[in-house]
Amino acid sequence: MADSVKKAFDTGTLLRIFSFAKPYRRTLYFAIVMSVVLACLAPLRPHLIQLSVDRYIKNNLLEGLLRISAIHFGVLLVETLLRFWFMYRISWLGQTVVNDMRKTVFRKIIFQDVSFHDKTAIGTLTTRTVNDIEAVNDVFSEGIISIVADILTIIAIISVMLWTDWKLTLICLTTFPFLIVATYFFKESVNKSFQSVRNAVAALNAFTQEHITGMYLVQAFAAEQREMKKFEAINREHRNANIKAIFAYSVFFPAVEIILAVSMGLLVWWGAHRMLDYEVTAGVVIAFVMYLNLLFRPLRMLADKFNVLQMGMIAGERVFTVLDSEEHLNDNGSFATDRIKGTVEFRHVRFGYKENVPVLHDISFSLAAGKTMAVVGHTGAGKSSIISLLNRLYEPWGGRILIDGRNIREYDINNLRSHIGIVLQDVFLFSGTICDNITLRNSDIPKQRVEEVCRMLGIHDFIMSLPGGYDFDVMERGNTLSQGQRQLLSFARALLYNPAILILDEATSSVDSETEHLIQKAINTLVKGRTSIVIAHRLSTIRRADEIVVMEAGNIVERGTHDSLIAAKGHYFQLYTAVEKVKEREQL
Repeated sequence: MADSVKKAFDTGTLLRIFSFAKPYRRTLYFAIVMSVVLACLAPLRPHLIQLSVDRYIKNNLLEGLLRISAIHFGVLLVETLLRFWFMYRISWLGQTVVNDMRKTVFRKIIFQDVSFHDKTAIGTLTTRTVNDIEAVNDVFSEGIISIVADILTIIAIISVMLWTDWKLTLICLTTFPFLIVATYFFKESVNKSFQSVRNAVAALNAFTQEHITGMYLVQAFAAEQREMKKFEAINREHRNANIKAIFAYSVFFPAVEIILAVSMGLLVWWGAHRMLDYEVTAGVVIAFVMYLNLLFRPLRMLADKFNVLQMGMIAGERVFTVLDSEEHLNDNGSFATDRIKGTVEFRHVRFGYKENVPVLHDISFSLAAGKTMAVVGHTGAGKSSIISLLNRLYEPWGGRILIDGRNIREYDINNLRSHIGIVLQDVFLFSGTICDNITLRNSDIPKQRVEEVCRMLGIHDFIMSLPGGYDFDVMERGNTLSQGQRQLLSFARALLYNPAILILDEATSSVDSETEHLIQKAINTLVKGRTSIVIAHRLSTIRRADEIVVMEAGNIVERGTHDSLIAAKGHYFQLYTAVEKVKEREQL
């Protein structure tokens, strides 16, 4: 907690937040100037009231009273317009900075290494991108600029009060020590509550995101009640944190009203006493009533604004944690080419997802351009890690990976990935049309090209059978389509970009037998003339490979063709026999 508070008032964090306002520094300077102008205007109206009472009403000078009333109205109008423009501009500045900051954070998230996403909850990143950045907006709209304006207003009012009658001012301000104490306890209480609320919001977002995504699993295992109890516990923490903040507000604002009432009482008592002795005029007392109201108005909100500023800076610190993360490719290469042949070579590659927990041990193999290699092995053998390294989603611990004889580190990352097509087992579709998901919303690709690719794969008729055809809305994650249908669309997505290297990661393992024939036809079309690495369980896919690599516990234990590996009666023979037995049981 102490660390969070310390960070909240870190000047470096505040300056870094304001660095996003550099392109809009004219608006920032305008807001600062306006805060000074409004502070100077704040005590002007009570002073005009004092003049009206002491000079014109007391002496029955109607013409002068009308004139000063007109001036009073003009000052009120000007102050209202300036305050409106001031509030609008600082709110505009805050929202504009939030817009820029959110784009920066999302760009950072998109280009982060996959390892960053492996250990960071989606709900947490959602909170950083949405809730925390929105809190940064308060640093501008209700934070530092507004606080400066309020402090200048307080200084201006007290200065005028002292200039008008310093004795009466001191009497009125005798309650200030009590206000300072109340403000301190209020600020500390609300600060703790707000930090608890922020943590609870992050936990709620993460929990909700995860469980809505996995709702099928929750319901399939009848775990609704258990998960509901967990949600209730997290939600209860969020409620309790908010209630603590509400309690602090409920105590503080009535306390401020009592302190103001006491100040008013002292003003009336002392002012009336001095009026009887002709030491103070009625105009001064009336003006002081207005001064006190104007003085306590910002004082009521100042502690709350300090908390808003503090929480905005804490949120900013969390956002900067994401921006400062270095889990991305720092050594992006510069080599780019329009076309590659597609030869792939691994030389003594070692890799692991966690430190000191290797997944791949000294992996070496070569694959000629246009050839197909199947990678088989038990779950956890390291098959998927090979394709993740080839696509530079992760960096190897040691060894080299070459494409066309050139280290993939030398390639520009975007250029490298443009030559590699991937079809995964768990197909992810975005909300939108079939055409949008195949092109990934690339407006440069005409619809005719999409239809041409789908006809080539033999899936055009299937798409046209759907309502709307290529404009059919697949909904979130493609929930309106079957697993096989989603798989077919992923084939079209891969072929559309005409990659030289194709990766199929168990792309047929979850497909029903009725759709398998169509998918096998699509696979044959995809791999034709391309370097292909296929991770598959179905023997029909494996048998067509030019070479089969068998992996076990992160090592290549066998290599060869289907027939040669069967004849060797080693690891592949055992896998093949096990699959055949499962197939026989399914037929029974």
